[in-house]
Amino acid sequence: MNESVDHIQLSFTPESLLLLNIILGFIMYGVALELRVEDFKRILFEPKAPLVGVISQFVLLPALTFCLIYLIRPQPSIALGMILVAACPGGNISNFISLLAKGNAALSVTLTAVATLLAIVMTPFNFAFWGGLYPPTAALLTRISLDPVEMLTTILLLLGLPLVLGMATAYRFPVLTRRILKPIKVLSLLFFAGFVVVALSNNFDYFLKYIHYIIFIVLAHNAAAFLGGYGFARIMGLSGADVRSVTIETGIQNSGLALVLIFGFFGGLGGMAIIAAWWGIWHILAGLSLAAVWSRY
Repeated sequence: MNESVDHIQLSFTPESLLLLNIILGFIMYGVALELRVEDFKRILFEPKAPLVGVISQFVLLPALTFCLIYLIRPQPSIALGMILVAACPGGNISNFISLLAKGNAALSVTLTAVATLLAIVMTPFNFAFWGGLYPPTAALLTRISLDPVEMLTTILLLLGLPLVLGMATAYRFPVLTRRILKPIKVLSLLFFAGFVVVALSNNFDYFLKYIHYIIFIVLAHNAAAFLGGYGFARIMGLSGADVRSVTIETGIQNSGLALVLIFGFFGGLGGMAIIAAWWGIWHILAGLSLAAVWSRY
């Protein structure tokens, strides 16, 4: 690219940011409706597979992302977007895709529960740590003057609060939960997909200008996530079903959380926003394709 995306600010109103926060909270509430206290306890009695999954998400993926950035040398805002996506927990459809892929459904749910809880601390830590190690992104972070405490508070509200409310609803109203679970999951996916489409359409000129470059980066980044999760799980000797679940959980990231942080703390910084938005579309297509292959073979 001849022109830099590091100084582009995508068009995004305060009302749109509020709507995105509500959508993400709604999505996380729907995810939490499927979680139980037992999902957290499972890691105490069957620790190997959950620990492999957690390490794959919060250690391996950010490290692979860092290596990929050094290899392809993207512009700083794009590199920062890659680091932020890698620092986020698993996406809200990972359990569904893991089930389609004939993975271990219980493990997938456990990883979602544990990763969502850990992300309150690990997402800002990984973002600051890996972003600070790469000189171009470190300079960008210095220029932006990011407040880590404010970011931690935002993540706590977006992940922690819906997690508590969703689990409390499931515990207190199990019959109601069974009735509303499927509609909420469908609406969550539709709301988020619609929001991404609208956000891209409002900045369509920028999207068209850089999409050929972004497609390659997201493709390589997402492939590294899936392959890294798969290879690590195989090396650690997990069963076939566990391997598939760890792979899916590593490759499906919460790009909605990334978008909230980008528009809330970075003013819709061009490279970051385009990376996260396109990741939100691509990882669903890639995950469903991988699940289709695994379900057949």
